[in-house]
Parts: sequence; structure tokens; C-alpha cells
Amino acid sequence: MENFSRIIAGLWRLTDWKMSSRELLTFVEQCIDMSVTSFDHADIYGDYECEKLFGDALKLKPKIRKKMQLITKCGIKLLSSKHPETKIKHYDTGKEHIISSVNTSLKKFNTDYIDLLLIHRPDPFMNAEEVAEAFTELKNSGKVLSFGVSNFTVSQFELLASKLDFPLITNQVEYSPLNMSPLDDGTFDQCQRLGIYPMAWSPFAGGKLFSGTDEQSIRVRNVLEVISNYFKNTSI
Repeated sequence: MENFSRIIAGLWRLTDWKMSSRELLTFVEQCIDMSVTSFDHADIYGDYECEKLFGDALKLKPKIRKKMQLITKCGIKLLSSKHPETKIKHYDTGKEHIISSVNTSLKKFNTDYIDLLLIHRPDPFMNAEEVAEAFTELKNSGKVLSFGVSNFTVSQFELLASKLDFPLITNQVEYSPLNMSPLDDGTFDQCQRLGIYPMAWSPFAGGKLFSGTDEQSIRVRNVLEVISNYFKNTSI
């Protein structure tokens, strides 16, 4: 993940922002100016709309593509009017779906390559060899530069990695002061052993860290306030 920014802009809720293409381009430029150059998507975000909205913004300034890293995910099929052929929500990590999803993402982004592709969720019926075939074909074609996974357990990560001739470069997992399980379940231990960087999604717990009214959110927020006040009053 050396080529990716330490902070990554997540576009999960892009459709909620109600931005015009011009406003979104301005947002992207502001991120890049602050050295946030990596942008995280998934094919299903915004009922399959977020990638296209982002691509429409990039159309306004195509040269900006070289200044960023595009991350996207695939492997989930949602019920949507855009995909009437899908009759039930399910996971699909078959070779055909992975390659088809990438080709669709490339069209929506108006680009000819994706910097990082992740399998969105563990598929209980995943054929690791088939996923590896899809990854290898996409890498050899230049359509995807790097690969990783999202929400995988240590053993699921190792299974897929064992079928590849190149490394998986990250595991994107939920991690925040309200969910620190990757510290205890071996995920971060594995990343350190392999020398790879994990990606954290929902690092503010979907906003609960600031406004949650449950007992855990309040308790953690109070502790963070104590820590903040300590550093405000301490010379380092």
C-alpha cells in the first residue's frame, strides 16, 4: 500500500451528498491538495451508482486520474432495478462475475485501470482457485494493478493468497475505537507478519464515535475527551 495515501476517502455514501459533478470534482481536488489521493468505492455503493457519479466528475478533468488511486470492491449481488436478473441477494466470487464487475467499473469510472480491487466480503462458497484465475487474468491485462480482500478472516486471507503468484496487499476491515476486534482476532498480527498495511473502514464507527447515545459510545467518547484534554495541557 506504499503508493496509497495514509488516509483514504470513502465514497460509500456519495449518493447521499447530492453533489453535482462539478462539486464532486472540487471535493476530489481538495482531497488531493491535502494528500488524500486514494478513493475507496464498491460496485454496489449507492445502488450501483457511486462509481458512475465519480466517473462523471473525472470526465470534467481527465488528467486528474493520474494523481489518484482508485480502489473498488466486488463480490456482492444486491436486489436492484438496475440488475433485474438478480432474484436474491447473495455473494458471487466466481471468475465470470469478478471480471464482468471490473469491466463495468472501468466504464463507470471512465478509466482503463483500477489501482486496487478487493473481494468485498467472504463468500462461503468461494473457490479460491477461481478467484485467483480472475485476479491473474485482470493483472495480466493491465486492468487491475493490485489486489486484496475486505472483511476476510486470517484463514480466508491465507487460503486465497496460497493460490496466487503475487501478494494480496491489504485486508480492509472494520476498525474504530468502538470495534477493535482486528487487534485480538489475528488480523493485524497477520498484516504485520506479512509486512502489509490493513485498511480500516468506518474508523469513526459511522458517526457513533461523535453522536452515539449507547453506553459504549458515551464511555469511549468520555475517555477520548480526557485524553484530548491531557494533550492540550501537556507540552511535548
